[in-house]
Amino acid sequence: MQQIIPQATINRLPLYYRTLKQVAQSGKNIISSNELGALLDMTPEQIRKDLVFFGQFGLKGLGYQIDELAAHIEKILGLQHRWRLAIIGVNDLGVALASYENFTELGFKIAALFDINPKNVGKEINNMRVYNFDKITSIAPRKLIDIGVITTPADSAQLVANKLIDAGIKGIWNFAPVKLEVPMDISLVEEDLTFGLSTLSYRLAQRTN
Repeated sequence: MQQIIPQATINRLPLYYRTLKQVAQSGKNIISSNELGALLDMTPEQIRKDLVFFGQFGLKGLGYQIDELAAHIEKILGLQHRWRLAIIGVNDLGVALASYENFTELGFKIAALFDINPKNVGKEINNMRVYNFDKITSIAPRKLIDIGVITTPADSAQLVANKLIDAGIKGIWNFAPVKLEVPMDISLVEEDLTFGLSTLSYRLAQRTN
């Protein structure tokens, strides 16, 4: 029976990976769970508990070899695949994502941009042409798109998702404020941008009450 990994553990892996890469740039070779925990404001027990789901890493009393652990986490996250993304919706959010340099650092590549607005189709953004979304089913296979990033309004997001699936795209990252319905074989991650702001608002309100 396959081991079920808690979603919270999966969510923390990119934090470990990013922090390890940053520490490696300082010339440090070994880091303990205590040191890593201090950098992330986490307990070393939590870090060890997360990592043990994926194997035995590091040496007791010495810590983790930074490059080795980072390479293991990179493989666990599948970052070595160099996934290719298409952004659908060349609005402010879409343009911001297309300009986000950390995607490249993590091994992701923005491979295509799409929109349905004639004013946007044909534009050049970061040396990438904006294609008409109606052509997604022919362009996606040619561009080897793995992940579709939806930044459209809520009322068109499901239609966009359906066309991405028809184009053979198996991963969807949805920023539209709506719950999408997709088949079981489609990997879907939904971002609610209001969640973080609402949480921050709540915390600020509690301090002022």
